[in-house]
Amino acid sequence: MAATAKLTLLLPATLTSTVSFPTRLQLKPFPPPQRLVVAAAAASSSSQTLSSSPSLESPEARQIRLETEYALEWGGVCARMADFASTAAGRVACVEGRIAVGRSREESERLIEQTAAAVLLSAPLDFTGVEDVSAIVAAATGGRLLAVREICGVGRSIRAARGLFDQLRSLAEETQNGRYSSLLDILQGCDFLTELVQRIEFCLDSTLSLVLDRASKKLETIRRERRRNIEMLESLLKDTATKIFQAGGIDSPVVTKRRSRMCVGVKASHKHLVPGGIVLSSSGSGATYFMEPRDAVELNNREVKLSGDERAEELVILGLLTSSIADSQLKIRNLMDKVLELDLACARGSYALWTKGVKPSFSDGYTTNQLDQNSDYSVYIEGIRHPLLLEQSLMAEGSTVEASEMPVPLDMWVKKDARIVVISGPNTGGKTATMKTLGLSSLMSKAGMFFPAKGRPRIPWFDQVLADIGDHQSLEHSLSTFSGHISRLRKIVEVVTKDSLVLIDEIGSGTDPSEGVALSTSILKYLAGKVNLAIVTTHYADLSLLQSVDSRFENAAMEFCIETLQPTYRILWGSTGNSNALSIAKSIGFDQKVLERAQEWVEKLLPDKQKERQGLLYDSLLDERNLLESQANEAASVLSQVEGLYNEILSEADDLESRVASLRSRETQKVQQELKVVKSEMDTIIKNFEVQLKNSKLEQYNSLMRKAEAATASVVAAHEPNEINFNDDENQNLFVPQIGDKVYIQGLGGGTMATVIETLGEDGSCMVQYGKIKVQVKRSKMKLVQRGTNETATSSSLKSKGRTPKQRSAAADANQGQSVSFGPVVQTSKNTVDLRGKRVSEASYELQMAIDACRPYQVLFVVHGMGTGAVKDRAIEVLRNHPRVAKFEDESPINYGCTVAYIQ
Repeated sequence: MAATAKLTLLLPATLTSTVSFPTRLQLKPFPPPQRLVVAAAAASSSSQTLSSSPSLESPEARQIRLETEYALEWGGVCARMADFASTAAGRVACVEGRIAVGRSREESERLIEQTAAAVLLSAPLDFTGVEDVSAIVAAATGGRLLAVREICGVGRSIRAARGLFDQLRSLAEETQNGRYSSLLDILQGCDFLTELVQRIEFCLDSTLSLVLDRASKKLETIRRERRRNIEMLESLLKDTATKIFQAGGIDSPVVTKRRSRMCVGVKASHKHLVPGGIVLSSSGSGATYFMEPRDAVELNNREVKLSGDERAEELVILGLLTSSIADSQLKIRNLMDKVLELDLACARGSYALWTKGVKPSFSDGYTTNQLDQNSDYSVYIEGIRHPLLLEQSLMAEGSTVEASEMPVPLDMWVKKDARIVVISGPNTGGKTATMKTLGLSSLMSKAGMFFPAKGRPRIPWFDQVLADIGDHQSLEHSLSTFSGHISRLRKIVEVVTKDSLVLIDEIGSGTDPSEGVALSTSILKYLAGKVNLAIVTTHYADLSLLQSVDSRFENAAMEFCIETLQPTYRILWGSTGNSNALSIAKSIGFDQKVLERAQEWVEKLLPDKQKERQGLLYDSLLDERNLLESQANEAASVLSQVEGLYNEILSEADDLESRVASLRSRETQKVQQELKVVKSEMDTIIKNFEVQLKNSKLEQYNSLMRKAEAATASVVAAHEPNEINFNDDENQNLFVPQIGDKVYIQGLGGGTMATVIETLGEDGSCMVQYGKIKVQVKRSKMKLVQRGTNETATSSSLKSKGRTPKQRSAAADANQGQSVSFGPVVQTSKNTVDLRGKRVSEASYELQMAIDACRPYQVLFVVHGMGTGAVKDRAIEVLRNHPRVAKFEDESPINYGCTVAYIQ
């Protein structure tokens, strides 16, 4: 009955503003299981179609791919990334190796951009509340009624997904540079099912895992009636238990429940105290009966009925919410898939920071940068370390791993026209590890992962990575070692494409050497026209000779130190390596007689002098490589210095332009202020003249005119730029600038002096400073105004630094005797420096700057105020010791709190 009835959900008025359904919403009843099963089957088939439609991988290609990933230990890299995942689904995906790998170059580039954005996150995203609800959604789709806890988990996960979107949107709005746009695009356009989440939160309490009264009007009525009935029942039973206790029928009042009915306890000998009662149960000893009083029967019956009604109504509500989840299963799964994609992107970013990985880029044959010196290489990876070996070192020692304990970095440089790279060298020399490192770097770049290398690595985008590594011997399938290799190579040749990467370890081994070389040569010739790149390792010297007849082949060798008889694990590109089998056998203590006999056979088999020529060639190649490395390091150092100098000059140039613009702006403001002051002064003179003219007699007219003209002339003189008095003798061709000289610079502005701070060349060019501006000037563009402090007393300009006040006064008198006149003693904003309200150090610095900026023979008003007198004392001290201050006048009743300085 409850399953087919309609349910009315009551929603608060505040909820209707954000949800599209009305305050009273009629919901469909929970569909029968048959309908859910049919819907689940349809959804499942649709999901399978969606998941399989982009994949065109054949079963055989899939098998080879999985075997290649196993051989390269791709699962180990994925499993390590599980430590950085924030959700349970993300950790499971990493452990199971289900990390997304780009099916196209564009998809891989999108994954790389997501990782780059995750690396730049200032703080990790908060994935709290996100749960793996795939099983719950599948159960709802399959027709199972969900529990309160499961429904609340779905609601929390959807709300947490919305919280992640809000976090990313907030970060994107703060930066405004598109830094996190690739992460934001993951959740952009997702349906966060706001209506479903609010419906769940309105009906269920996730903390207590129960259905709320407000979930439906019927449930609210049932629970209200049930509470009232329980209160009446408990009151009745408490009174009955108390009476039994008072009558001695029990040691203490007992009210309990037996067989889902409320009852009281009474001694067996006193059951008559409960007349008409029903015995529901008894104690283990039989001394106590639990009896239901006659008056409580009807109330207990009502309690049982209401309890059943309440449970039925709760099941109806849970059924409706389960149905809503089943109806939205595609949207929920899509949203959870997007959250998983975001979690994996953040995990890739954390993994990149842990391994100090760098961002890879994809190379191709049609997008080359002509300015890039490495544009001739399809594979250009500098200093890459095998990820799994690096992880072991990082886990063993944390971040304090010494350089000797870290895996050896490898340089991989493959030219664009090369299709087959033949790597030769000794056993245990690192050939297979090198090949695996390149294979892992290809898979990592396709999956959007950064790999531990230097600089800006570049690698082609390979649609397939196919590897034949390891022993494929199988007794079950009657395959020998050689048969296992050939069988796998056959499968690789069948599925290979123009964009594939093929890795073959010890090609042609396990059979007769002559036949192995012939078969290997034929396979490699065939692959050269079918693949993007193939890396093979071999001990056959004849395979290294293919480079001389086919430009698509390239050689590489693993370096082996003859002196220590140990491999260095470094790659020598363009070289051919020796197997060094006898040297390795000797290093591990093999019988010397056996080795000598083997050496005799080697000498018989080798052509005359071939060994000697090969050794000389090998040594010369090593010397050539060392020389080139030294020159490359020196060139890199010079380039770094030039780039640093260029950046410094560029920065200074930019700063100079901004300072010049700022200086022009300040000078313009000063001129405008001075014009206002002059206008104000002239207005005052005119007003005073008019007032005095009205109140004066006729015979005083001439006197007033002279006073007005004198005041006007004083204003004009105060604001008229002074001409600089140059020493003509010292500004001739014999003038040699010296550090500390005060000079006038052509084009810097009339009346403005600069100071020589550095002499640069024999032509007399030097570096001068005006304020904060430094500029290099030729001698022909300068005129000497005043010699620096190193000149003798016979210099053209007298200096007063170090003089006593009497000597400075004498110098001032001497200047006056030479008819040196200072500007008018009229205070304006231009010749005033206000030190009030400043600290002593700030006041001292600003006063010195003001003195240096004054024109020759200018009057400077120093406003220091009174206060504690500290600023005034410091100002007097600066004026007394400054070389440009000819004299100064202390404050007077007219200029209270102001000292007048005369600048020479």
